[in-house]
Amino acid sequence: MKLVALVVAGAAALVIGIAPSRTFAQQPPGPRPLVVGNRLGLPVEPAADGAFAGISSNVKVYGAIYSAESCSYDTERGLIVVPNRGVPQTVQVNNAWISFINHDGSVHTARWIGVQNPADRANLTPPLVLNEPYGSDIANGMLYVADRDGGTTATDTSVAVVRRFDMKTGAPAGEFRVARSTWFNDIAVAADGTVYATQTGDRSATPDASTWQVWKITPDGSASIFVQGAPLRWPNGIAIDGQGNIVVVNSGDNAVLTFSRAGQLLKTENAAQAGSDGLVIMRDGTKYVSSVFNGGVSRIRPGRPAELIARNIPSAASMCYDAGANQLVIPMNANNALAFIHID
Repeated sequence: MKLVALVVAGAAALVIGIAPSRTFAQQPPGPRPLVVGNRLGLPVEPAADGAFAGISSNVKVYGAIYSAESCSYDTERGLIVVPNRGVPQTVQVNNAWISFINHDGSVHTARWIGVQNPADRANLTPPLVLNEPYGSDIANGMLYVADRDGGTTATDTSVAVVRRFDMKTGAPAGEFRVARSTWFNDIAVAADGTVYATQTGDRSATPDASTWQVWKITPDGSASIFVQGAPLRWPNGIAIDGQGNIVVVNSGDNAVLTFSRAGQLLKTENAAQAGSDGLVIMRDGTKYVSSVFNGGVSRIRPGRPAELIARNIPSAASMCYDAGANQLVIPMNANNALAFIHID
């Protein structure tokens, strides 16, 4: 019943989120400063004097999620950060936004980044571009998202872009374009700012295994292929363990692959189901893996076989760990909602 409530209420939350766009659209054209959205309350647009009144405590809103593929946890605010992909590039560019969600699934801020109408975003200072974000991670006070440019038509080449946003202000803080890749699925960011990104690649009946890749992007923007081909098979989720190793889960099988920072395969584990997407690694080395195809969540304790702790979650995508509530948060993709699993 709770899940149904999330989905139904999402429509109302989206109406709240869209309203600011209409407000901005009615303003005269021309350059304007970048602002970020308030949590639910009034005024919708942040007031110059900082005046704001939050929605009354007896009003609960769930949802504000639209086609979310990933989430991250903001330890400073104690909130779940969710990129919403919006409509595809073929429909409208620069349509995505970022939401803040409370531990119970209720909405804190329907649209934090991306409160403006897509048509107005180029006139902001600085300009805002957020097209179709998939994977996300927070590191060193920055939100990183795996986005892309292009792909608006069959002949328009898509280019992978990792975009950064300041977690204090929401302002764009630079990007890394990787012209040799058309699209990144998930990303993980090391303490030094190095980005590791999966390219899921060819999933045809006779696939080209060379398209299964993990990329490494250094803080200066230099991009190179970190791992390519088998044992990768449709690489999807990625995370960094306590030793700084890079862990990748395959959506083409149930392999959980641990690589050294030099790209050496150190260990292969197996999730309880194939079709892996999300990956969370705890401090004690326990791994949680969600299957986007089969709907289960596997727990892999160090040195033990995987056990299935949840089942039948539709389109269980790239989950995150909500440390404030000790729970896994799983975007449900086309279901436009989040699933929550408390863990022991």
